[in-house]
Amino acid sequence: MTYPRPAVDAELSTLLGGMPLMTTLDAETLAQVRQIPSPPVEPLLRGRPVEQREITVAALDGTPIALTAFIPEGAHQAPCVYWIHPGGMMMGDRYTNIDIPLDWLHECGAVVVTVDYRLAPEAGGTVPVTDAYQGLRWLAAHADDLGVDPGRVVVAGASAGGGLAAGVTLLARDQGGPPVAAQVLICPMLDHRNDTISSLQHGGAPGVWTREMNEFGWRSLLAGTTDVSAYSSPALATDVSGLPPTYIDAGTAEVFRDEDVAYASRIWAAGGHADLHVWAGGVHGFDALFPHARLSEAARRTRTGWLAALLADRAPAAAS
Repeated sequence: MTYPRPAVDAELSTLLGGMPLMTTLDAETLAQVRQIPSPPVEPLLRGRPVEQREITVAALDGTPIALTAFIPEGAHQAPCVYWIHPGGMMMGDRYTNIDIPLDWLHECGAVVVTVDYRLAPEAGGTVPVTDAYQGLRWLAAHADDLGVDPGRVVVAGASAGGGLAAGVTLLARDQGGPPVAAQVLICPMLDHRNDTISSLQHGGAPGVWTREMNEFGWRSLLAGTTDVSAYSSPALATDVSGLPPTYIDAGTAEVFRDEDVAYASRIWAAGGHADLHVWAGGVHGFDALFPHARLSEAARRTRTGWLAALLADRAPAAAS
């Protein structure tokens, strides 16, 4: 059955007209995209005194994994955002879309730690999610040195990073820690089955992230395995109880809409706390691509307000 695509917000549609949109992704195109560097971080720090600390931690197999910590001057018992970058499981680095968590550094005084998990297809299966989990474990063990309140560590990510953030939060629950105060899942990539109505709606024509591109990303990660871990594809988790407060947002005009709504619904059904926002006319990653568009500003403002309120409610008494 063919499903018509939802309308795209008029302002976003105009902005998308200036982008080279694709329908499919292949190994050759992936190699080209990987050559594009992330934008520099320095302009995002707005002249505020922030220490940038480079860290290396060991993955489960001993491979060195890079982290970067951005520590606001005077950080003490500060909240922390552990950022997991987007890129379809195959692209990007720890600075991709770093403007999003750095906004929370400025608005909430949060320390930001970001991780370079290994990418598919070179590293597949559970490697990216366990790399990210190892980074979270390091963060928790070094909270005092970073000036972080270990009770206010938020795991956050966008797109593939949102899916990995969900997987890391499930791992933290199942492994008995580290404690996660909240998870912020921005248009998360949660379900390798790629068979929802919203996925079917966004196949066969160019877009920011299409069903065909999504299939290539999952195929690169899973390499044909039939034993898919729920930590890699969190929609498979049979139990979503006991998760921390969760913020999920997506657009109506994107592949991940329905799997994100379903994940929030399952958290509610398990008695959990999920704050879901589905932005009418939003395409995949709209607020990262066009941060100054009207819809993007609304999405960012709402997300930051939710996070600031949660972190303020959990602040230590001495810091209030």
